[in-house]
Amino acid sequence: THKLDIILIGGSFAGLSAALTLGRSLRRVLVIDGGQPCNRFASHAHNLITHDGTPPGDIAAAAKAQVLAYPTVTWRDDLVTDARGTDGNFTVDTQSGEIFAARKLLFATGVRDLLPDLPGLRACWGKTVIHCPYCHGYEVRHQRTGILKNDEGTPHYAQLIRNWTEQLTVFTDGTPNFPLEEIHTLGIEVVETPVERLEHRDGELTALHFADETHRPLDALYFAPPFEQHCPLPAQLGCALTETGHLEVDAQFQTTQAGIYAVGDCTTPFRSLAVATQQGNVGGAMLNLAMIAG
Repeated sequence: THKLDIILIGGSFAGLSAALTLGRSLRRVLVIDGGQPCNRFASHAHNLITHDGTPPGDIAAAAKAQVLAYPTVTWRDDLVTDARGTDGNFTVDTQSGEIFAARKLLFATGVRDLLPDLPGLRACWGKTVIHCPYCHGYEVRHQRTGILKNDEGTPHYAQLIRNWTEQLTVFTDGTPNFPLEEIHTLGIEVVETPVERLEHRDGELTALHFADETHRPLDALYFAPPFEQHCPLPAQLGCALTETGHLEVDAQFQTTQAGIYAVGDCTTPFRSLAVATQQGNVGGAMLNLAMIAG
């Protein structure tokens, strides 16, 4: 068993940012990363100053090299399979059979998108089927765009997306679960026919095909799938989830369990590299302060 200050589970943007702050705070940190970042489907990062248009994997690789330059930070390409203990005395097991002990745990484990079995969707995901207008909207501006969404928030979301394109259609995949007049007053068409498949060329969307054998040419589709926590361990340790399914954290990024912290996509619906980096930076500083306070 190796004794550490912090075991940091998840080494993408939030985890790397926290590791940098903690390494610069002279903390003995082990980062354990399973190699499944949420952004692995995206070819380019956007809305991140100095890195706009850069592949996210390239940014992460450069960040990892900078983080590991700090002698108190170590890294394992591994998967944490179990975690137990209480504040000041945690133990984790890994898939490779190693056991580590630390005073604190920090989860930066993200979320897993639960993509439906809709033919063509997975191939387009992160390329022309997108979840965030601030991350990807500029690249598909003024193009033939759809929104695949059917809940009470659909009219507001359609109003948002229309900022990037006037060629906008809402696809409800069935009977609308919102007042149609709220969309029609925006001058946006609603198609209720069930969606059968996405036609594409190497992830570049070309059309939606429907159950009645009609189709609609399309260049981009906004879709926000349901998700689950990528890592089940915080919940197993008793960390509470919010109504939206994110880990509940306070202003110091501590979960509802003492000594267990969380940053990044696992804690917030605002999924962007900038937010993940900011949370890791602040969460790492708050964790260091907690350790100083004893």
